[in-house]
Amino acid sequence: MPRLSSGIKPPAGSSVTLASLFSLVVVCAAQDASLHKVEKAFNDANIPANLNIAFQPSMLLDVTFPQEYGHPIALHAGIQVPVNDTVGPPTFSLQGQRRTARHDNGPFVVAMVDPDAPTPQDPSVSQIRHFLGGNFYLGRDGCSLFNTTPAITEYVQPAPPSYSDAHRYVLLVYKQPKTFAQQDLVNASSSILSFNISQFASAVELGSPLAGTFMLVSQNFTRVKN
Repeated sequence: MPRLSSGIKPPAGSSVTLASLFSLVVVCAAQDASLHKVEKAFNDANIPANLNIAFQPSMLLDVTFPQEYGHPIALHAGIQVPVNDTVGPPTFSLQGQRRTARHDNGPFVVAMVDPDAPTPQDPSVSQIRHFLGGNFYLGRDGCSLFNTTPAITEYVQPAPPSYSDAHRYVLLVYKQPKTFAQQDLVNASSSILSFNISQFASAVELGSPLAGTFMLVSQNFTRVKN
């Protein structure tokens, strides 16, 4: 059975627990206020320049991390998140221009990378690929994303060194081309180190990202009680 990353109405034969259903309901409320604010947050954090991407989002990406205790943590661009709250795996949803001829209901590719490893001052093993998956589709609720095939790189929890400043963990959504299933640049056994999202996107013809968000993670952050 395919592993679901999100979706209030999963494919036939799939199951959803009450806890995961609660978290999925949460993600369908927009977490970022506007495309302009997300784009500005990316630019202020130098993400487009550091990743060598053109970032002019047309949709809002909502990302939620389930928690063993307390409410799920919903990301907004640039939020600070303690390491222990990123165990995940996260759920995803899209807000905005979803059902147009250009975007349709999918499929989409979702990627998560860290451009700051081992430290922002010395990103010598960056980017680290923390997640890469294709065949994401919008669920029946019109916003939740679920994947119909296993991820290429399953979710890897952030683990910035204790001596490092906060790392930026960037999540991006791309429109998936028809030829994506045939790509052989990355597979489940590929190293997650020294990845390059812009080179990968160019090689497999993903184009520019449709949506994105990011979080700052450090060993020194403490959780804000909710």
